[in-house]
Order: sequence, then structure tokens, then C-alpha cells
Amino acid sequence: MATTDFKDYYAVLGVSKTASADEIKKVYRRLARKYHPDMNPGNKQAEASFKEVTEAYEVLSDPDKRKKYDQFGQYWKQADQAWSGAGGAGAPGVDFNGFDFSQYGSFDEFINELLGRYSTGTTGTGTGTGARRSTNRGYGYRTSPGGSTGFGGGGFSGFDGFDNQTTNPSVADREANLSLTFSEAFHGVQKRLDLGAEVVDAKIPAGAKKGTRIRLKGKGSFNSLNQQRGDLYLNVELQPHNFFQFDGDNLVCEVPITPDEAVLGAQIEVPTPDGSVTVNVPAGIRSGQSLRLRGKGWPNPKGGRSDLMVKISIVPPKELSQTEREYYEKIRADRTFNPRTNLKQIKL
Repeated sequence: MATTDFKDYYAVLGVSKTASADEIKKVYRRLARKYHPDMNPGNKQAEASFKEVTEAYEVLSDPDKRKKYDQFGQYWKQADQAWSGAGGAGAPGVDFNGFDFSQYGSFDEFINELLGRYSTGTTGTGTGTGARRSTNRGYGYRTSPGGSTGFGGGGFSGFDGFDNQTTNPSVADREANLSLTFSEAFHGVQKRLDLGAEVVDAKIPAGAKKGTRIRLKGKGSFNSLNQQRGDLYLNVELQPHNFFQFDGDNLVCEVPITPDEAVLGAQIEVPTPDGSVTVNVPAGIRSGQSLRLRGKGWPNPKGGRSDLMVKISIVPPKELSQTEREYYEKIRADRTFNPRTNLKQIKL
């Protein structure tokens, strides 16, 4: 890296080299809001400033990166890569400031000679025989940072603004959990999410359920390598409902009926996600049997709805009027049906 390419990240944020982590975070959030592209549409200068302060914050908010930046100055990135390639082994007490690197073709060559490091990778023009330059791009994974923040009633977690950056600057996608009620997920909803440096509106389509992933393009971390932002992925979680549950793609619920309704059949009102419907209960239905209400279940984002499975539960009354008791006693006295007949032959 040429000296002219070096950026004073402390000057970019306008803080001293002794600034605390909290002070750096506070200043960054203020500048990020000031220069954010959403707040300055079409302003290329503001966009460039936003990228610059975000890049500075990515380094100064990370204790390890900040330590290397303070120690190695303009060569901190090469030192970080070299130290990582060496498995984290360092050279305590070695002062690199003011060192004459002109004798080496690259910073890697200097580290190779200093540490005697030989690792697999692309062969370079090192100073020692067989010196190699290691390659460790770290692509192909995504981090899910800790911490949480809220938005008008909560339900958004696993994301703390831009505080927790990905461990690899080439990976800029972020993930967070989004908790929805059954009503919000069924009808669709727009949620306002506080990402720390900005507030965004996320449109949740009708039919989201546990396991649904919603992508907010360009709302992830800032990638200092390509000067672009990654995406934010919201993992939907559903809060429990006191009546409806999921069974695969279908909804299920349990509806009680009386013994006479089970014997004689009946028409009953059954709740569905969008209102009650009249259902015919066939005579002789047994407790535990289910009735299928086609197209009354959960909406499919691509169109249509799943089914609602109504599980029947026969519930006897706990208290009887005098008339009811007399009728039940008469039924018992005159009953010809015995559901336990087939149990008489059972023995070991």
C-alpha cells in the first residue's frame, strides 16, 4: 500500500487515538445517520462519506484490528493478513513503525523471513527458498451476531445495529430473528426496524411462518473490499397461538362438541383465521376424528391457502339439570349399544 493510500481512521471519525469504544460508537452512529444514502438521495459525496466512516468504524470498533492499526499504521492490513496466515503467531516487541520495507517485494515477504513461515498457497517471490504466500479468503459463510434491538413492541433480535461486524470483511450479509404474531404473519405487516445507524421499513408478505427468510437487499454490513453493503436476512419466528397450531403446511385446531351432537350429528360454528364458518358434524363421529376445511388454512405467498384440520373432542357436561339427568338415566336404561363388547375376549 502506498503511503498516499493510508487513511487516518481517527481523523475520519473526528476522535482522538485514546477515544473509548463507546465514544467511537456514538460518533459513528451520528455520522452514519448524517451521511446515510437514504437521508441524502443522489448525493455522491454523502455516499462516499458514509462508506468512509463505516470503513473506519469497522476497524476501530474491533479491538484486534484497532490494535494492529495502532501498531502497524499504514501496513496494518498486511500485518493482519500475515498474522492470520501464521495461525495468530505474532512477534511481540517488534516495532514496525519506520521500518525500511524497500528491500522486500511485499509485506508478506518480510513476514515470511521474520517468522520463517511456509504455508500452502500460491508461490511468491519470497526472500527464502520455497517461501510461499498463503491464501485464506474465508468465503462461503455468514455470521449471526449476538445482541438485540427492538422496534415498536419488540420482536427483532440477533442484530445490534452495525456494532457487530462480520469477522471477514468480504462477508457483508447479516441475519436477525423477527418474531411475529399469528395475525401479523397471516395478514402481512410492515415492520419498522431500528438497525442502530438507520431505521428501515420491512414489508412482511402474508403467509410468512416459522422458517421463512425475508431478504432486505442492501441493508447488511458495509463491505470494505467492494465498497458495497450486503443484505439483511430476517428469519421469521411465530409467537404461539391459543387456538391454532401448525401441522406441516396445514393449520389444526380442536373443537369440543356435546355427546348428543356426536350421536345425532349437528351444525356447529368453527373459527377460522378469517372468521367463523358453519360446519356439518356427521352423526356418530368419535372423539379425536378430524374434519378437513379445504382452503381455510394458511395463505401460500405464491397463491392459495392450505387446509384447516378441525379435531373433534366430545366433552360431557360437568353439571346437569334435573331434566337432563332424567333423560340420560333413561338413555342408559334403554341403551342397546355396548362399545366394550370386543374387550371381553382380551386376556394374556
